[in-house]
Amino acid sequence: MVLTQNELIGALQHEVTILQHLCSKVEPSMLTYRPTPKQRSTRELLDYLAVMGPVLVKSALAGGFVQDEWVARAKAASELSFDELVKALAAQPDEYKQLLANEPDTTFRKEIEMFGGKSTVGSFIVSMVLGGAAAYRTQLFCYLKSCGREELGTANLWRGVDPAPAQ
Repeated sequence: MVLTQNELIGALQHEVTILQHLCSKVEPSMLTYRPTPKQRSTRELLDYLAVMGPVLVKSALAGGFVQDEWVARAKAASELSFDELVKALAAQPDEYKQLLANEPDTTFRKEIEMFGGKSTVGSFIVSMVLGGAAAYRTQLFCYLKSCGREELGTANLWRGVDPAPAQ
């Protein structure tokens, strides 16, 4: 694998850090925002993010989609208040570490087939989980900008911090 195990865990954890930062920019009125009628609302996007990463990692490690866990976690996420949902998202860095830290390198090279495609466990986690996290946090960023958070910029999106004040 191109990434070391610690680098992969760190990258997944960094995605959660950015997501937590962006969640701090969400105001209650923004939770129902959806760009078009058929797109997820801000709240639905966050519910999805509460499930997607950890369940897809578990699925990759199991060698197949763990649908029962997806359904259960999606139901649980949808029943949380916004503050509870943000706390649930905050638990993901520890969950990623718990799921991945003790896996031998051979696990990441195992062949799997999921969602109609073949890959290795490592490739699936990088493309679907890490790539998906980056894509969906960018979607959240765009939602926030559309809701009037014009002050958000590159540092918010890529580092999960407010930009330094202009001098």
